[in-house]
Amino acid sequence: MLLVVGLLAACTSAPMRPDLARMYHVAAQSPDDTPVILVPGLFGSKLRDRTTGVEVWPGPWNRILFSDYRDIELKFDPKTLEVLPDNLEPYAIADHVLGQDFYGPIIETLAKYGGYARGTPGTPAKPGERRYYVLAYDWRQDNVTHGRELDALIEQVRRDYGNPQLRVDIIAHSMGGLIARYYLRYGPVDVLDGTPQLVTLYGTTRVRKLILLGAPNFGSASSLHAYLTGEQIGFERMPPELLATLPAGYQLFPHPLVDWLFDLEGKPLPDGLFDGATWRRYRWNIFDPASEARIRAAHPQDADAYVASLQRYFDYRLERARRFMWMLSTPEPATPIRYVLFGGDCALTPSHLILEPDGGGAHARLYPADIQHPYAGVPYDLIMMEPGDGRVTKPSLLARDTLDPTAPQLDESFIPIAYWFFLCERHDQLTSNASFQDNLLNVLLMKNLPWEAMMGK
Repeated sequence: MLLVVGLLAACTSAPMRPDLARMYHVAAQSPDDTPVILVPGLFGSKLRDRTTGVEVWPGPWNRILFSDYRDIELKFDPKTLEVLPDNLEPYAIADHVLGQDFYGPIIETLAKYGGYARGTPGTPAKPGERRYYVLAYDWRQDNVTHGRELDALIEQVRRDYGNPQLRVDIIAHSMGGLIARYYLRYGPVDVLDGTPQLVTLYGTTRVRKLILLGAPNFGSASSLHAYLTGEQIGFERMPPELLATLPAGYQLFPHPLVDWLFDLEGKPLPDGLFDGATWRRYRWNIFDPASEARIRAAHPQDADAYVASLQRYFDYRLERARRFMWMLSTPEPATPIRYVLFGGDCALTPSHLILEPDGGGAHARLYPADIQHPYAGVPYDLIMMEPGDGRVTKPSLLARDTLDPTAPQLDESFIPIAYWFFLCERHDQLTSNASFQDNLLNVLLMKNLPWEAMMGK
């Protein structure tokens, strides 16, 4: 009877969690004071008006629920197509939104169990103090710009520690992982101008360990779909023409190596995702008559000129995104560090779009249930969905074009992975996972990880 009661109690008890305080309290006193930089993902930094101090992103609850955020649209020079400065600035990590905690669990894990103190750039570190810093950045901008901001923060941390040779550890979530990867390869240099470029490994002299969490290394079909239909925020959507002004979003599209679009028969289509002709042909985003009407209404004085310049800007951003992805994929020299990857693989996640003709246009469907006139016998669920975290698929996390683990890695998709962990967690909940928190501290605080020992670190 006691055995039965014990078994029933075990079945109904709360899930076990690792005792992080017990496992890592000794390490907190370690002489290793390597600082950590947390790089959040898209939408992961708060934006405010630098004059009034009013928070614009995400803002108060009523704004989150009922705003389409048209006021965060970026302006650009119609001749150079470069983004113009505006009055918004990043100032903090977007940790809590409508009661949901995105980055608080990482910060609590570092501070409470890892012995890290919050670092303020420009304040000298105390002897033996282990710090964490947060890179708050304007996620609307090009990721090359974010790489420069990461470089500036690392150089400031070196000054804070009084060590010009200091190397930091980086935890990068979602799009933050692409920023960190670009930085390790090229540092603050813009290599997207189309001229031949070498992988300099600039960042590897400044970074010791790189931990990627839910990074879309081969892009995200969901991010692409947002540029077709808008990004749902609360009860409203950021309209596609607003997203078209934000360079970073283009750099989250599926990699050029990936078959991204299929027809109703389940066959891949040859349309180039980064070719403006594809967007014009299917009347997507700013080429959708409804979007163009809204654009013209917002620019009544110079509608024709603005629409023409916005179309050139759109083509320019597509091309920069294509180059960005290729510059992350080309083989690199022997790198002194390896990446540790964390990601989810329990939620079926959009991986490919289905093109469904509709009158004079065409709809790109994100989910099988969205298809209005499916063909009998076509396995849409297998074509359109793959295991992942709801936003990033397992193959994308691993920089692969296939879910088949026995298929060889493509030569054009090089990424120096040490090892990876898979979690049963959705994209926005990865930081709360107890196994992630446990293994994160183990990676950060262990003196010699397996690959470091092999490389004589």
